[in-house]
Amino acid sequence: MATLHKYDAVVIGAGGAGLWASLELARDGVSCAVLTKLYPTRSHTGTAQGGIAAALGNMEPDHPDWHTYDTVKGGDYLVDQDAAEILCHEAILTVVELEHMGLPFDRTPEGKIEQRRFGGHSKPDPDNPGKNIPVMRACKSSDRTGHMILQTLYQQNVKHNTQFFNEFQVLDLIIQANECRGCIAIEIATGEIHIFHAKAVIIATGGFGKIFKVTSNAHSLTGDLVAIAYRRGIPLEDMEFFQFHPTGVYEKGILISEAARGEGGILFNSKNERFMERHAPSMKELAPRDMISRYIFEEIRAGHGVGPGKDAVWLDVRPETINKYKSAPGGKQVTAEYLEHALPDILEFVRLYEGLEPMKEMFLIHPTAHYAMGGIPTDLNGRVLRDETNAVIKGLYAAGECACVSVHGANRLGTNSLLDILVFGRRSGLDAARYAKQTDFGDISPTSDELAISQINTLLNATGKESVADIRKKMQSTMDNQVGVFRTGDDMKQAIGVINDLRAAYKNVSLMDKGKKFNTDLLEALELGYLLDLAYVTAASALNRTESRGGHAREDYPNRDDVNWLKHTLAFQSDSGVEFRYKPVTITKYQPQERKY
Repeated sequence: MATLHKYDAVVIGAGGAGLWASLELARDGVSCAVLTKLYPTRSHTGTAQGGIAAALGNMEPDHPDWHTYDTVKGGDYLVDQDAAEILCHEAILTVVELEHMGLPFDRTPEGKIEQRRFGGHSKPDPDNPGKNIPVMRACKSSDRTGHMILQTLYQQNVKHNTQFFNEFQVLDLIIQANECRGCIAIEIATGEIHIFHAKAVIIATGGFGKIFKVTSNAHSLTGDLVAIAYRRGIPLEDMEFFQFHPTGVYEKGILISEAARGEGGILFNSKNERFMERHAPSMKELAPRDMISRYIFEEIRAGHGVGPGKDAVWLDVRPETINKYKSAPGGKQVTAEYLEHALPDILEFVRLYEGLEPMKEMFLIHPTAHYAMGGIPTDLNGRVLRDETNAVIKGLYAAGECACVSVHGANRLGTNSLLDILVFGRRSGLDAARYAKQTDFGDISPTSDELAISQINTLLNATGKESVADIRKKMQSTMDNQVGVFRTGDDMKQAIGVINDLRAAYKNVSLMDKGKKFNTDLLEALELGYLLDLAYVTAASALNRTESRGGHAREDYPNRDDVNWLKHTLAFQSDSGVEFRYKPVTITKYQPQERKY
């Protein structure tokens, strides 16, 4: 017998988006439960290192409109510009409010919030009209900005008596008559099923990078609610666009933040050439991530790779190199002591995972699967959309990486992710509070938990011969090899075939652990089902889009095609696989142009 809970609102996920949403609900006196399959302070927001973008202008002149332009251009003009304007103009108030909550930002000698450079963020070059140069826009707390945001927001929620249900894994949404009325979850500690009856549900569960093998994403980032929404008939938007961060630890994928390049780090190939001077002469190592990732692969393909497999390049953060090339902000001289203060976690990662001293040696990096630009479609207040006419599902919201508003378009700029989760987490919480106060509880079916229970029992009672771990490994290697930085139609057709075979094999898995308590075998089997769905939709969407734009680079269609593809993709689940529909990109004042840096 399932346990029933009743709250005005339920937030699924306790990263930055979920915690700011729940904070707004609590401030407004709306009863709220936060469900999270991890403890809140272990959420993936805590891994974000480099900073949060806001045009404060503390270090040099800046303006929210410049930030908006960079965001639109960085997203290869697939960004909805009304959303980008909200993101960039609300950034300043967001950062100031975080400061007032107690977040320990780094400080300038004058006591202002200190900022650093980040890829794709620029200002007009006063000496060269029509050209842009890097700008210091990323508000930072050393290289632990995400961790500080997570801790600050969690403390605020504790202060406001938010109710947390830690280690609860959501299995299904309760959607009846185009209205979300709650969700179903399993309590990991006991294996018991819980029904959460609510007027509003906010999905804030992060990304799904574990569809790939080499990824910066944690083991828990399996896209549970993105896949559940898809299974419930909600389309997924722009799933073909997945960002590969250019600097992951070689072969491991662990992230070396863009902050390393923001402080002056330089990329070198086997010829000891600073190759980004050739590819992006204005922004160099601070060009957008999708472009640098492609340029790294081009260097490797040209025979200029380094490392055991000649499939990496060097990242150099040694003070003598930075000073030689005058690559630090403003060409200032840096010391090892300064870099130890500015990049403590990054340098420790290199020491731990590469086994060398980054103040004395260059180290190997390789692009790593990092961020999903696509996800659950929402409007500007986080309300989930159910079709290409922008009709909403009442009471259902999404924010953060699981959502697509779309402020990132075809490629996200660094430091815009923390900003996205906070701006649209807050907007979702505010609108959910408004909705909950003027709405009565809808009835829920007495069999609303039937599907979830059936899914659990099927896996626990399965006697098949297939291994969850083997299927996951093959899916991830297929996505790495055939739906990666560069793509072709033939490769993606093969990937879809393999994934379909794996989805069939998934029906014949069996679990060693048949118990109820802390059954991680069961949880990983559930997560594999979600990953297979999302890998399939990602590959199918990438095959469908016959152009190259942002993070989606097709070698058989190398050019951007604004005539046919300046539009968002909506992927619906169908009996035949995936049904595609489209909706226009919102353009306010930035007309598409060639994207050069």
